[in-house]
Amino acid sequence: MNLAPLPELTIRDQVERALREDLARGDVTTDATVPMDVEASCVLRARERLVLSGLPVFEAVFTTVDPTLRVERRAADGDVLEPGAIAALVHGRANPILKGERVALNFAQRMSGVATKTAALVAALPAGAKTRITDTRKTTPGLRALERYAVRCGGGHNHRDDLSSAVLIKDNHVAACGGVAAAIERARAFAPHTSRVECEVDTMAQLDEALAAGADIVMLDNFDDATLIQAMERVGGRAIVEVSGNVTLARIPIIAEAGVDCISVGGITHSARAVDLGLDWT
Repeated sequence: MNLAPLPELTIRDQVERALREDLARGDVTTDATVPMDVEASCVLRARERLVLSGLPVFEAVFTTVDPTLRVERRAADGDVLEPGAIAALVHGRANPILKGERVALNFAQRMSGVATKTAALVAALPAGAKTRITDTRKTTPGLRALERYAVRCGGGHNHRDDLSSAVLIKDNHVAACGGVAAAIERARAFAPHTSRVECEVDTMAQLDEALAAGADIVMLDNFDDATLIQAMERVGGRAIVEVSGNVTLARIPIIAEAGVDCISVGGITHSARAVDLGLDWT
Protein backbone atom coordinates (compact mmCIF):
# COMPACT_ATOMS: atom_id res chain seq x y z
CA MET A 1 0.00 0.00 0.00
CA ASN A 2 1.37 3.40 -1.02
CA LEU A 3 0.54 5.64 1.95
CA ALA A 4 1.55 9.26 2.32
CA PRO A 5 3.30 9.37 5.71
CA LEU A 6 1.96 11.32 8.62
CA PRO A 7 3.90 14.59 9.00
CA GLU A 8 6.45 14.44 11.82
CA LEU A 9 5.05 17.70 13.21
CA THR A 10 1.60 16.12 13.53
CA ILE A 11 2.98 13.01 15.23
CA ARG A 12 5.07 15.02 17.66
CA ASP A 13 2.17 17.29 18.60
CA GLN A 14 -0.23 14.39 19.21
CA VAL A 15 2.29 12.36 21.19
CA GLU A 16 3.43 15.24 23.38
CA ARG A 17 -0.16 16.19 24.25
CA ALA A 18 -1.00 12.60 25.13
CA LEU A 19 2.09 12.19 27.29
CA ARG A 20 1.43 15.45 29.10
CA GLU A 21 -2.02 14.11 29.94
CA ASP A 22 -0.72 10.79 31.30
CA LEU A 23 2.81 11.49 32.50
CA ALA A 24 3.08 15.17 33.35
CA ARG A 25 3.37 14.49 37.10
CA GLY A 26 5.45 11.33 36.70
CA ASP A 27 4.71 7.64 37.22
CA VAL A 28 4.74 6.91 40.92
CA THR A 29 4.28 3.15 40.49
CA THR A 30 7.04 2.57 37.93
CA ASP A 31 9.54 4.85 39.65
CA ALA A 32 8.87 3.10 42.96
CA THR A 33 9.25 -0.45 41.67
CA VAL A 34 11.47 -0.56 38.55
CA PRO A 35 15.10 0.65 38.76
CA MET A 36 16.43 2.54 35.76
CA ASP A 37 19.10 -0.09 35.03
CA VAL A 38 16.62 -2.89 34.27
CA GLU A 39 16.56 -3.80 30.56
CA ALA A 40 13.58 -5.28 28.75
CA SER A 41 12.21 -6.32 25.37
CA CYS A 42 8.52 -6.28 24.48
CA VAL A 43 6.46 -7.52 21.55
CA LEU A 44 3.53 -5.64 20.01
CA ARG A 45 1.26 -8.50 18.99
CA ALA A 46 -2.15 -8.72 17.31
CA ARG A 47 -4.67 -10.63 19.40
CA GLU A 48 -7.33 -10.60 16.68
CA ARG A 49 -7.45 -10.17 12.93
CA LEU A 50 -6.92 -6.48 12.16
CA VAL A 51 -5.59 -3.89 9.76
CA LEU A 52 -2.58 -2.18 11.30
CA SER A 53 -2.35 1.59 11.64
CA GLY A 54 -0.34 3.94 13.83
CA LEU A 55 3.10 2.35 14.02
CA PRO A 56 4.94 5.68 13.56
CA VAL A 57 2.92 7.15 16.42
CA PHE A 58 3.47 4.06 18.58
CA GLU A 59 7.22 4.37 18.03
CA ALA A 60 7.25 8.12 18.67
CA VAL A 61 5.68 7.65 22.10
CA PHE A 62 8.58 5.52 23.30
CA THR A 63 11.34 7.61 21.73
CA THR A 64 9.80 10.74 23.22
CA VAL A 65 9.73 9.21 26.72
CA ASP A 66 13.32 7.98 26.28
CA PRO A 67 15.35 8.58 23.09
CA THR A 68 17.48 5.50 23.84
CA LEU A 69 14.52 3.14 23.39
CA ARG A 70 14.51 1.20 20.10
CA VAL A 71 11.42 0.14 18.18
CA GLU A 72 11.92 -2.59 15.61
CA ARG A 73 9.05 -2.71 13.11
CA ARG A 74 8.00 -6.13 11.85
CA ALA A 75 4.97 -4.95 9.86
CA ALA A 76 3.77 -1.80 8.11
CA ASP A 77 0.67 0.35 8.38
CA GLY A 78 -2.03 -1.05 6.11
CA ASP A 79 -0.94 -4.66 6.64
CA VAL A 80 -3.54 -7.25 7.62
CA LEU A 81 -2.37 -9.06 10.76
CA GLU A 82 -3.71 -12.40 11.90
CA PRO A 83 -3.97 -13.27 15.62
CA GLY A 84 -0.52 -13.78 17.07
CA ALA A 85 1.28 -11.78 14.38
CA ILE A 86 4.05 -9.47 15.56
CA ALA A 87 3.80 -5.81 14.56
CA ALA A 88 6.88 -4.46 16.36
CA LEU A 89 9.38 -5.03 19.15
CA VAL A 90 10.48 -2.49 21.77
CA HIS A 91 13.93 -2.73 23.34
CA GLY A 92 15.60 -0.74 26.11
CA ARG A 93 15.14 0.30 29.70
CA ALA A 94 12.04 -1.17 31.32
CA ASN A 95 11.23 1.96 33.33
CA PRO A 96 10.52 4.29 30.37
CA ILE A 97 8.87 1.46 28.40
CA LEU A 98 6.33 1.10 31.20
CA LYS A 99 5.75 4.86 31.24
CA GLY A 100 4.92 4.97 27.55
CA GLU A 101 3.14 1.64 27.19
CA ARG A 102 -0.45 2.75 27.72
CA VAL A 103 -0.28 5.85 25.54
CA ALA A 104 1.44 3.94 22.72
CA LEU A 105 -1.20 1.19 22.84
CA ASN A 106 -4.05 3.68 22.98
CA PHE A 107 -2.91 5.21 19.70
CA ALA A 108 -2.24 1.88 17.96
CA GLN A 109 -5.47 0.24 19.13
CA ARG A 110 -7.63 3.21 18.18
CA MET A 111 -6.04 3.82 14.79
CA SER A 112 -6.01 0.14 13.89
CA GLY A 113 -9.67 -0.05 14.88
CA VAL A 114 -10.53 2.70 12.41
CA ALA A 115 -8.45 1.05 9.69
CA THR A 116 -10.05 -2.34 10.32
CA LYS A 117 -13.59 -0.98 10.19
CA THR A 118 -12.80 0.95 7.01
CA ALA A 119 -11.28 -2.11 5.35
CA ALA A 120 -14.45 -4.12 5.99
CA LEU A 121 -16.52 -1.56 4.09
CA VAL A 122 -14.00 -1.31 1.26
CA ALA A 123 -14.01 -5.11 0.93
CA ALA A 124 -17.79 -5.04 0.48
CA LEU A 125 -17.50 -2.98 -2.73
CA PRO A 126 -18.15 -5.03 -5.88
CA ALA A 127 -15.11 -5.83 -8.01
CA GLY A 128 -14.31 -3.01 -10.39
CA ALA A 129 -16.60 -0.50 -8.67
CA LYS A 130 -15.60 3.15 -9.04
CA THR A 131 -17.19 4.01 -5.68
CA ARG A 132 -15.02 5.34 -2.87
CA ILE A 133 -15.60 4.78 0.84
CA THR A 134 -14.92 8.08 2.62
CA ASP A 135 -14.87 9.34 6.17
CA THR A 136 -16.65 12.43 7.56
CA ARG A 137 -15.89 15.12 10.13
CA LYS A 138 -17.35 12.87 12.86
CA THR A 139 -13.95 12.33 14.37
CA THR A 140 -12.60 12.34 17.93
CA PRO A 141 -11.80 15.97 18.83
CA GLY A 142 -8.08 16.53 18.49
CA LEU A 143 -7.42 13.22 16.72
CA ARG A 144 -8.75 13.94 13.23
CA ALA A 145 -5.39 13.82 11.47
CA LEU A 146 -4.61 10.40 12.97
CA GLU A 147 -8.06 8.96 12.33
CA ARG A 148 -8.11 10.18 8.74
CA TYR A 149 -4.70 8.58 8.20
CA ALA A 150 -6.11 5.35 9.66
CA VAL A 151 -8.98 5.52 7.14
CA ARG A 152 -6.40 5.61 4.36
CA CYS A 153 -4.60 2.63 5.93
CA GLY A 154 -7.87 0.73 5.58
CA GLY A 155 -8.17 1.56 1.89
CA GLY A 156 -10.68 4.39 2.33
CA HIS A 157 -10.53 8.02 1.24
CA ASN A 158 -10.92 11.29 3.08
CA HIS A 159 -13.74 13.82 2.84
CA ARG A 160 -13.04 17.51 3.52
CA ASP A 161 -10.39 18.20 6.14
CA ASP A 162 -12.28 20.95 7.93
CA LEU A 163 -14.96 23.59 7.43
CA SER A 164 -12.72 25.72 5.22
CA SER A 165 -11.81 22.91 2.82
CA ALA A 166 -14.95 22.86 0.70
CA VAL A 167 -18.53 24.11 0.46
CA LEU A 168 -20.95 21.52 1.84
CA ILE A 169 -24.50 22.82 2.21
CA LYS A 170 -26.35 20.74 4.79
CA ASP A 171 -30.05 20.61 5.67
CA ASN A 172 -29.71 23.25 8.37
CA HIS A 173 -27.99 25.63 5.95
CA VAL A 174 -30.90 25.15 3.55
CA ALA A 175 -33.41 25.78 6.33
CA ALA A 176 -31.57 28.88 7.55
CA CYS A 177 -31.33 30.60 4.17
CA GLY A 178 -34.66 29.65 2.66
CA GLY A 179 -34.08 26.83 0.23
CA VAL A 180 -31.67 24.76 -1.83
CA ALA A 181 -31.43 27.16 -4.78
CA ALA A 182 -30.80 30.19 -2.58
CA ALA A 183 -28.10 28.36 -0.62
CA ILE A 184 -26.29 27.22 -3.76
CA GLU A 185 -26.49 30.67 -5.33
CA ARG A 186 -25.01 32.33 -2.25
CA ALA A 187 -22.31 29.67 -1.92
CA ARG A 188 -21.33 30.08 -5.57
CA ALA A 189 -20.98 33.85 -5.14
CA PHE A 190 -18.91 33.52 -1.95
CA ALA A 191 -16.66 30.51 -2.56
CA PRO A 192 -13.28 30.76 -4.31
CA HIS A 193 -13.20 29.60 -7.91
CA THR A 194 -11.19 26.54 -6.89
CA SER A 195 -13.94 25.19 -4.61
CA ARG A 196 -16.71 22.86 -5.69
CA VAL A 197 -20.18 23.35 -4.26
CA GLU A 198 -21.83 20.32 -2.68
CA CYS A 199 -25.41 20.25 -1.45
CA GLU A 200 -27.15 17.67 0.71
CA VAL A 201 -30.66 16.72 -0.44
CA ASP A 202 -33.33 14.73 1.37
CA THR A 203 -35.97 14.41 -1.36
CA MET A 204 -36.25 14.10 -5.12
CA ALA A 205 -37.68 17.62 -5.25
CA GLN A 206 -34.58 18.99 -3.51
CA LEU A 207 -32.40 16.96 -5.90
CA ASP A 208 -34.09 18.58 -8.89
CA GLU A 209 -33.60 22.01 -7.32
CA ALA A 210 -29.91 21.36 -6.62
CA LEU A 211 -29.27 20.14 -10.16
CA ALA A 212 -31.08 23.11 -11.67
CA ALA A 213 -29.01 25.45 -9.50
CA GLY A 214 -25.78 23.88 -10.77
CA ALA A 215 -24.49 21.99 -7.73
CA ASP A 216 -21.19 20.28 -8.52
CA ILE A 217 -21.85 17.48 -6.00
CA VAL A 218 -25.11 16.23 -4.53
CA MET A 219 -25.27 14.25 -1.31
CA LEU A 220 -28.23 11.87 -1.23
CA ASP A 221 -29.02 11.66 2.47
CA ASN A 222 -30.95 8.66 3.80
CA PHE A 223 -32.32 7.62 0.40
CA ASP A 224 -33.66 4.05 0.34
CA ASP A 225 -32.44 1.70 -2.36
CA ALA A 226 -35.33 2.20 -4.78
CA THR A 227 -35.26 6.00 -4.49
CA LEU A 228 -31.49 5.98 -4.85
CA ILE A 229 -31.74 4.23 -8.23
CA GLN A 230 -34.33 6.78 -9.38
CA ALA A 231 -32.09 9.62 -8.17
CA MET A 232 -29.10 8.31 -10.12
CA GLU A 233 -31.22 8.24 -13.29
CA ARG A 234 -32.34 11.80 -12.55
CA VAL A 235 -28.75 13.03 -12.07
CA GLY A 236 -27.67 11.47 -15.36
CA GLY A 237 -24.02 12.37 -14.89
CA ARG A 238 -24.65 16.08 -14.29
CA ALA A 239 -23.04 16.02 -10.83
CA ILE A 240 -20.80 13.92 -8.61
CA VAL A 241 -23.01 11.82 -6.34
CA GLU A 242 -22.29 11.09 -2.68
CA VAL A 243 -24.50 8.84 -0.55
CA SER A 244 -24.70 9.19 3.21
CA GLY A 245 -26.95 8.07 6.03
CA ASN A 246 -28.15 4.58 7.00
CA VAL A 247 -25.17 2.96 5.30
CA THR A 248 -24.70 -0.64 6.41
CA LEU A 249 -22.25 -3.30 5.28
CA ALA A 250 -25.07 -5.11 3.47
CA ARG A 251 -26.06 -1.98 1.54
CA ILE A 252 -22.57 -1.17 0.26
CA PRO A 253 -22.81 -3.40 -2.87
CA ILE A 254 -26.31 -2.11 -3.68
CA ILE A 255 -25.27 1.53 -3.38
CA ALA A 256 -22.09 0.99 -5.39
CA GLU A 257 -23.89 -0.89 -8.16
CA ALA A 258 -26.21 2.10 -8.54
CA GLY A 259 -23.14 3.99 -9.80
CA VAL A 260 -22.55 6.51 -7.00
CA ASP A 261 -19.13 8.13 -6.75
CA CYS A 262 -18.62 7.94 -2.99
CA ILE A 263 -20.23 6.62 0.16
CA SER A 264 -19.47 8.66 3.28
CA VAL A 265 -19.68 6.78 6.57
CA GLY A 266 -19.35 8.62 9.89
CA GLY A 267 -19.23 5.32 11.76
CA ILE A 268 -15.76 4.39 10.53
CA THR A 269 -14.40 7.01 12.90
CA HIS A 270 -17.05 7.83 15.50
CA SER A 271 -18.00 4.19 16.19
CA ALA A 272 -14.82 2.26 15.47
CA ARG A 273 -13.94 -0.24 18.20
CA ALA A 274 -10.39 -0.22 19.53
CA VAL A 275 -8.85 -3.51 18.39
CA ASP A 276 -6.94 -5.89 20.63
CA LEU A 277 -3.23 -5.21 20.30
CA GLY A 278 -1.09 -6.16 23.26
CA LEU A 279 2.44 -5.41 24.41
CA ASP A 280 3.84 -8.70 25.72
CA TRP A 281 7.00 -8.71 27.83
CA THR A 282 9.69 -11.17 26.83
